Amino acid sequence: MSTALNCNICFIGGGNMAQALIGGLISRGLPATRITVSDPVAQIRETLQAKDVHVTENNIEAIADADVVVLAVKPQVLASVLTPLKGLLKNKLIVSIVAGAEIATISKFTGTDLVVRVMPNTPALVQTGAHGLFAYPVVDAEKRELASQILAATGLTLWVNEEAQIDVVTAVSGSGPAYFFYMMESMIQAGKNMGLDEKTATALTLQTALGAAQMAITSANSPAELRKNVTSPNGTTQAAIEVFDQTQISQNIQTALVAAQKRSQELAQDLSASAK
Repeated sequence: MSTALNCNICFIGGGNMAQALIGGLISRGLPATRITVSDPVAQIRETLQAKDVHVTENNIEAIADADVVVLAVKPQVLASVLTPLKGLLKNKLIVSIVAGAEIATISKFTGTDLVVRVMPNTPALVQTGAHGLFAYPVVDAEKRELASQILAATGLTLWVNEEAQIDVVTAVSGSGPAYFFYMMESMIQAGKNMGLDEKTATALTLQTALGAAQMAITSANSPAELRKNVTSPNGTTQAAIEVFDQTQISQNIQTALVAAQKRSQELAQDLSASAK
């Protein structure tokens, strides 16, 4: 974290994910005065200014002294945000958390390949995110480590070997929280259907999800082995698992993730086409 603590970091866009990163960085020791955020929304600027972060609505002013520029805007405004900055980002590390924005697209607008593309996920808001990162070889080991330190302020960071794998990261972890929320919804509803009140069904489901995740993270056993360990022959868990197998839950989950990957690819292609 020492490298990141000595940098000036600019965020273009101050939404939830940017605020999660900012909060994580400050909690890790980065002085708030080293952070600048540019955002057109006055309420966002006021919220961040209360944390002693420099704020502005002028992107050119925001990047002036930055060592790292984090792009945290909606994909549909990327072109309008970056076009005025072309030629002004030389030698600055760009970290993009813009969904669907390929490095080639960002490079076209900025004139630099010094870009790290990141697929974050929403648990970053509670410092338990999972982030996939990719960069061209022009981004050296020192700058990769810097990007890792910035993202690690809100969770796990993993580098992938090909940019196409970012679409897989999107399917697995980027969209992944929604899959688990969907499972939680179903379990809560089942508990209610069988007689539990909503508060009890919800508390049991959420704590079970937390406990299962913690066991999977800390155990030397794989999730498959952990599942087998709690599935006694002819027991209650086996009865439930048999229904999952009969209705091809595993296959359906895998098919769903392929659909998410395909949609991520389509969004990237659409954004790339708009840059031409």
